Amino acid sequence: MTPDTHFREGLAAGEIRLQRCATCGTHIFFPRVLCPACHGTDLHWIAASGAGEVYTFTTVRNRPEKGGDYNVAMVELAEGVRMMTRVDGDPHEVRVGMPVTAYVGQIDGAPAVLCRRAEG
Repeated sequence: MTPDTHFREGLAAGEIRLQRCATCGTHIFFPRVLCPACHGTDLHWIAASGAGEVYTFTTVRNRPEKGGDYNVAMVELAEGVRMMTRVDGDPHEVRVGMPVTAYVGQIDGAPAVLCRRAEG
């Protein structure tokens, strides 16, 4: 099974899976066959904590009849990986550094990593 397939199967099961290199301890996203830090091949799958913060974002302008504005955000998870996602809620309230919680939702009917503002 390819690393991408394993990641997508995790999403279908409601899990955000990351790889962790057993050699150097680096957390990895996008899924790969080699560790980008040490080139090791002993990669294991772990469940992401879901904790993170907005690293950067943009607001995509859309007509109301086409769903209205939404954001595209780069979120850095507590494990140190960054992933492109969307933050739920008013796209105009998203801020760099805002704490978020990642979860598996859907975009256009397909499972995807989404985020919401963290509680507290």
